[in-house]
Amino acid sequence: MGKKSIEIHTKLIEAARKGDQQSMYRLYKLYVQAMYNTCIRMVSNQYDAEDIIQESFVKAFNNLDSFRGDSSFGSWLKRIVINQSITFLRSRKQEFTEIDNLQIVADENDEENFPGIDPAMVHESIKTLPEKARVVLNLYLLEGYKHKEIAEILNISESTSKSQYLRAKQLLREELKTKIRYEY
Repeated sequence: MGKKSIEIHTKLIEAARKGDQQSMYRLYKLYVQAMYNTCIRMVSNQYDAEDIIQESFVKAFNNLDSFRGDSSFGSWLKRIVINQSITFLRSRKQEFTEIDNLQIVADENDEENFPGIDPAMVHESIKTLPEKARVVLNLYLLEGYKHKEIAEILNISESTSKSQYLRAKQLLREELKTKIRYEY
């Protein structure tokens, strides 16, 4: 992000802190799509994601004074969206359990290439994963969190995060192989 856009964002944030509705709306428009994309990957339901996004922006605007600028506004907001998504998932009583004793076979060709695979197919396949595995996969692979951070966020052990991630990869690989077989 260039210096000019950082200055514009800083001005918008300061105006929003003072209650300027137009600045809040501009911040919303700048970030809503990226935050929605993060949220939909977590909850896999359009209507739930829309509700969570609205709640996240309300929470962010109500707590703008806590934004210190240590990170970008987008990173700060993404953390709120992820936390709101996790709170939503927990409210549905989805518990993360240890699956260390579950036999998960790691494929030697872990970075296996699927020729001609459509990114939309991958996205749709991720939606079919069990919720717990999907959340860990999204946080680790797509959001860039480390297993230790995921463990802290989800209040699970680091080994549970790793095993859920491996499970998600294995299930995703199987789903994609099936889809590719039927398409070609």
